[in-house]
Amino acid sequence: MSTPDVPTLPKAVEIYDTTLRDGAQLEGISLTVDDKLRIAEQLDRLGVHYIEGGWPGANPKDVEFFERARIELDLQRSTLVAFGSTRRVGGEADGDTTLTNLLEAGTEVVCIVGKASAYHVTEALRTDLDEGVAMVADSVRHLKSHGRTVFFDAEHFFDGYADDPEFSMRVLLGAAEAGADCLVLCDTNGGSLPGRIESMVRDVVAAVDCAVGVHLHNDTGCGVANALAGVAGGATHVQGTINGYGERVGNCDLVPIIANLTLKMGVETVTADRLAELTPVAHHVAELVNFAADPQQPYVGATAFAHKAGLHTSAIARRRDAYEHVDPELVGNGTRFLVSEMSGRSTIELKATQLGIELDGDTLGEIVETLKELEYAGYHFEAADASLELLMRAAAGWSHDFFELESFSVDVGHRSGSGSRAWNEVAVEVETEATVKVHVDGERMVATGEGNGPVNALDAALRSALADRHPQLDRLHLTDFKVRVLETREGTAAVTRVLIDTTNGERTWTTIGVSENIIEASWQALVDSLVYGLFHTSA
Repeated sequence: MSTPDVPTLPKAVEIYDTTLRDGAQLEGISLTVDDKLRIAEQLDRLGVHYIEGGWPGANPKDVEFFERARIELDLQRSTLVAFGSTRRVGGEADGDTTLTNLLEAGTEVVCIVGKASAYHVTEALRTDLDEGVAMVADSVRHLKSHGRTVFFDAEHFFDGYADDPEFSMRVLLGAAEAGADCLVLCDTNGGSLPGRIESMVRDVVAAVDCAVGVHLHNDTGCGVANALAGVAGGATHVQGTINGYGERVGNCDLVPIIANLTLKMGVETVTADRLAELTPVAHHVAELVNFAADPQQPYVGATAFAHKAGLHTSAIARRRDAYEHVDPELVGNGTRFLVSEMSGRSTIELKATQLGIELDGDTLGEIVETLKELEYAGYHFEAADASLELLMRAAAGWSHDFFELESFSVDVGHRSGSGSRAWNEVAVEVETEATVKVHVDGERMVATGEGNGPVNALDAALRSALADRHPQLDRLHLTDFKVRVLETREGTAAVTRVLIDTTNGERTWTTIGVSENIIEASWQALVDSLVYGLFHTSA
């Protein structure tokens, strides 16, 4: 019985990032020039081979980006690329505005896009197929004559090759013969599946002498799988975006592509010393585009290596690889043990060990039962690690002496007057004042604070009362406040859950409060946030 031939994977693959252009086309993303420069620095930190900066001349923002990049970007690992299109229909490459702008951008590498689908040439460009091939070849030849490395993005290649393979291959051969350094096959509509990608890439690799790459979108949810299939077919260049940002549902996500190629397929991508930058870079870029990082993103998400079921955690206690497909530290992430009503003693014990808390058997059992009761009441500790840590420390006998609450009160004033609210033309002014009474080192402290709401006012009042004794509170800042109503059928009498995120500038933690009274729930979460911050600042 014969064994079928197994395709030989390439030794290495170039990673080409287009977050600054294609990624920025995602609805909700609007990058300033400063944003683009900062993202480029992060991509260089990761060590992608190429960073596509944008389309010089297309808009004032990209013009400014390339001007400033010459002075302000000091790339150590990556190469900046200018993107544009082929010459116009019926025009000449010499003097074409787009090609001139590409050259004036001053980058060593340029990438141009052209039609590789007969349908798009005749229907979108409204010209004949010979002109479609000439537009690509002339443009590549012109850019090469000026000493540029040229990548050709063959737009709509996979759909075009399925409909008219002869024309699509003519376009690629024309680009290759004109000197293109890499032919990038684009699944522009994102509708292809892995089998088609691998087969068609293999056809092209066998027909041309230059490098072949892939540019894939995620409309079928197969963007990452298609990229891996392209490499299996012989592609040595993959274009995508960090976190999969891009038009419609996005481009293929370079984060799992890099990790999968390197760790699963043995194909070199970024250098080994850069792989652990995947998690911090992915999260940093998310902050720069003002999107929340996806907690379930493969490899780098907050829950990518988070374990909740007791069966999993007990196994991991003995063997790390029992429920983790790779060592999370390889990609800059880490193992997390989530504690909830589903947790067993082993989960609690592992969590305590992580935190350096010593718990005996009886205490472990008490914590398990307490967690079950609290989660039944509406607490959700896997989303509030800081409150969980305080609960476990308290069970082990720890108690804080930062302050002791006597009472607090909140006064909300409501005044109406003429103004600009469109539906009733009445402006409402709300004034909130909070008073807290606490004991600090045996001394009774009374303080009042004002804010734009009860939590803000309580935070101001408590900080005012504690400022002299705990000046480190200045480093703690509340960054997010979330409220969820539980059991909505109870209406205004429903239980509310409050989550508060706090940072000291180096790390962020989450605390929780639950009560039928939203102000009481907020107070619980607020106190936990400050106590946790004081404990770790003082420790």
